Amino acid sequence: MGRDPDRPLRVDAQRNRDKILATAVRVFGQDGLDANFDRIAKEAGVGTGTLYRNFPTREALVEAAYRSELARLCDAAPRLLATLPATAALRAWMGGFIDYAVAKRGMADALRAVVASGGDPYSHTQEMLRASVTSLLAGGIASGSIRDDVCAPDVLAGLTGIALATAGPEQREQAERLLDLMMDGLHHLHQKGKP
Repeated sequence: MGRDPDRPLRVDAQRNRDKILATAVRVFGQDGLDANFDRIAKEAGVGTGTLYRNFPTREALVEAAYRSELARLCDAAPRLLATLPATAALRAWMGGFIDYAVAKRGMADALRAVVASGGDPYSHTQEMLRASVTSLLAGGIASGSIRDDVCAPDVLAGLTGIALATAGPEQREQAERLLDLMMDGLHHLHQKGKP
């Protein structure tokens, strides 16, 4: 039987859960549907029983791992805005989006299996991503460093294109260059239509 999702975890239990999820993302990314629970538990430094107590099925683990990656990305937006200038926060978040896209791509087969079994790991994904980008853009627009005619769906479409075009880890340098180019297009260097 799985844990009660409404009951808060102890600090050590939350730490174990976080280690399991981070390891699961990596292992599912490497092995797809063939990912072994024993390997995930061992590499996370927890017992197999701990893994099964938290995630009684493969689908539950895959969905939680995906949602954890999404939450990690989206939760970064306010932290970045609080610690960096708006354009630097947006650019840092964009790099995190590429990491998220790589993790999601690595888990694609496992995520398809979750969907086939009736799960919906993608519920609220677009809303969460759009809210993060909207807050990052708002910070840049307020500071005058980002154009005010840019919308979150367009930025997400551009980021998705970059992620798809630079699919392999060997293409990370190209992804970073493309993100810099995208940022150049977002900067408010002068008023529209004026040199």
